[in-house]
Amino acid sequence: MKKFLIPLFTALVLLSIEANACTNFLITKGASTDGSTMITYAADSHLLYGELYFIPAQDHAKGAMRQIVEWDTGKILGEIPQPSHTYSVVGNVNEHQVAIGETTYGGRSELVDTTGLIDYGSLIYITLERAKNAREAMKIMTELVEEYGYYSSGESFSIADPNEVWILELIGKGPNNKGAVWVARMVPDGYVCAHANQARITTFDYQKKNKWFDKNQTTFNSQDVISFAREKGYFNGNDSDFSFSDTYAPVDFSGARFCEIRVWAFFNAVTDGMDEYWEYAKGQIKHGENGYATNRMPLWVKPKQKVNVLEVMDFMRDHLEGTELDMSKDIGAGPYGLPYRWRPLTWEVDGITYCNERATATQQTAFSFVAQLRSWLPDKVGGINWFGVDDAGTTVYVPMYCGINKVPKSYEAGNGSIMDFTMNSAFWVFNLVSNLAYTRYELMYPEIRELQRELENKFVEEIKLVDAKILNSIENGEENTITNQITKYTNVTAENAVERWKQLWVHLFVKYLDGNIKEPSEAKEGHKYVNPKIEFPGYGEDWYRRIIEDTGDQFKMEGGGH
Repeated sequence: MKKFLIPLFTALVLLSIEANACTNFLITKGASTDGSTMITYAADSHLLYGELYFIPAQDHAKGAMRQIVEWDTGKILGEIPQPSHTYSVVGNVNEHQVAIGETTYGGRSELVDTTGLIDYGSLIYITLERAKNAREAMKIMTELVEEYGYYSSGESFSIADPNEVWILELIGKGPNNKGAVWVARMVPDGYVCAHANQARITTFDYQKKNKWFDKNQTTFNSQDVISFAREKGYFNGNDSDFSFSDTYAPVDFSGARFCEIRVWAFFNAVTDGMDEYWEYAKGQIKHGENGYATNRMPLWVKPKQKVNVLEVMDFMRDHLEGTELDMSKDIGAGPYGLPYRWRPLTWEVDGITYCNERATATQQTAFSFVAQLRSWLPDKVGGINWFGVDDAGTTVYVPMYCGINKVPKSYEAGNGSIMDFTMNSAFWVFNLVSNLAYTRYELMYPEIRELQRELENKFVEEIKLVDAKILNSIENGEENTITNQITKYTNVTAENAVERWKQLWVHLFVKYLDGNIKEPSEAKEGHKYVNPKIEFPGYGEDWYRRIIEDTGDQFKMEGGGH
């Protein structure tokens, strides 16, 4: 039989994603300004390389097999039969405007099935190759793990098409126990949802049968999701009181402070009343008699006003600004207000364990995206994967139409690696800027933000023109030109963005060289070379006071005042 290996895995081996990684925000049609659905995803890992995966549509002969390669490690798990046809996939969005993201919550460790065949990463990309809408995607995902076994730990999935947005939470049943227990819920229209490495579905209306394409059914579940918990001794109450998350992945300090706090930050940005859950988000969990947490946040909230795609991009850039945990304010931020902390996430002094904050934007992001799905346009044009590499706080989200047949060279898989630097790679170019900015963040970030806003606003306006041009082509009977049009626009736009970022790196490097700030001087008549204007910004009074508090009179000058 013919074997099949997904192209993106031939270029590199992907290594383990750290715990407490990844963030997903989910926005329904009624919650967006233009009626699009959106999901976000940040692939946060110190060892994952940022690139845009591309899987072309393919026809498969009878008996063709698809190799299953674990996304985290590159380990070959086995193979499964191919369908007669698979769809093209650009990153995490396919040609039918189906998008899938994920966050790993882990859950009960004894439920990992090391004999399973399908890991969570393979589950995403296999499904994107086969699904035409969100409901079909969930049906495929749950049937795949039922038939072949689930290899990974507990996982939350965001699944969306142009009309519906779903959250699916799933965990295995342990070694040699094929299948999984799971629950899926549709986010009500007009609401937003989020998950960030902590299972979030609590109680739900148990469904005796999954009628996948019945639009009136907005909850699905495995038939044994409650009975299996009883069998394992995890739960002994009434079915109506059963909570998926509290049973299979109970929230603790880490689950709240490192994970749920990112959900809180997003909800707090779009609605009122989140102060009620601040203590919970900081890790102070209250428990009831059944052991379940009693002060948890709602699964979804209704925003005060509808959000647009640019705002969603900015939600991915949060560092807990405006809260008592604002990462740019405490001493760990250094003299230049850096809202990042170098790992490990926890540390110990005198036998006491402390933690760094884990905000949405983080330095170790390989890639992130905002998938925007638009029902009023043809599928190959309607779906846009707004894609960025490296830290979401300093990246630029570039529009990648889901119907393109070639991804930009600087973003494609195999162009460099995590140990193979090249100036031809978007990942490395964006890292040059971000890592330079980490040294003097307060001074450099405003300039990064200015160009970031300029480009992203420009792209949003350009997309309107490209969309109009595509619709005009359709009216003129020129549908065969659409793929070439959107592929050309995507590739040119992406490469231009990378070039602008190279220029930004040069500008910042020169301007802030050696701790100074240099600005060009106007040339004087008769002078060929003119020194630039120069400032010595120092560290700022607040930081100097901290130095004095720490060192006393060590640096005090004789005769230097009282």
